[in-house]
Amino acid sequence: MPEFATLLEGYRRFRREGYPAQRERYDNLAKHGQSPKLMVIACSDSRVDPAQIFDVDPGEIFVVRNVAALVPPFETTPGLHGVSAAVEFAVNVLHVRQIVVMGHGMCGGCKAALTRELHGAAPGEGGFVANWIGLLDSARGPVIEGYGTNGRDAERAMERAAVRVSLDNLRSFPNVAARERSGDLVLRGTYFAISDGVLHVLNPVTGEFVAQE
Repeated sequence: MPEFATLLEGYRRFRREGYPAQRERYDNLAKHGQSPKLMVIACSDSRVDPAQIFDVDPGEIFVVRNVAALVPPFETTPGLHGVSAAVEFAVNVLHVRQIVVMGHGMCGGCKAALTRELHGAAPGEGGFVANWIGLLDSARGPVIEGYGTNGRDAERAMERAAVRVSLDNLRSFPNVAARERSGDLVLRGTYFAISDGVLHVLNPVTGEFVAQE
């Protein structure tokens, strides 16, 4: 487990090797600002860093990460809507051409949504997570009906159902829906299997996740 001193060592390697190697790119990003055309919505899980998995350079993807890679439905009620703000910025300001929702295997948030083990917990003691993963309540019944509540098959089904829920919720945003209809924006669902390092892409026609070579 890295201590902060380990992070500083990594930073110094970056300053010594990584930054000089990418200096021209960083100079360009500093001068002209960012203009990524692809947004990735991923989980906060430390094992699934989109920049590593997709092997991209700085400035190429706009990333928002949260528990279980969830997108809430569009709403205008008062509150702090972090994911919604990121989507709004990506679509309205950066004019991204694609939004990729990336779920993953062994997701603790999806497992908790399946078992409801945090249900009834107080905020700060599990309640914030429980309220957040309540976004998957609609998916829980069908998953349990098909797979039960225990075992990897059930967990995997919930993890993949979460990707579909987030895609459906993205389409509830008027700006997202309008740009998708016009062909200016493409929504994609993906699933990264930690156990073997394979990325699966959701086929929009069949609704199945297909492993990529």
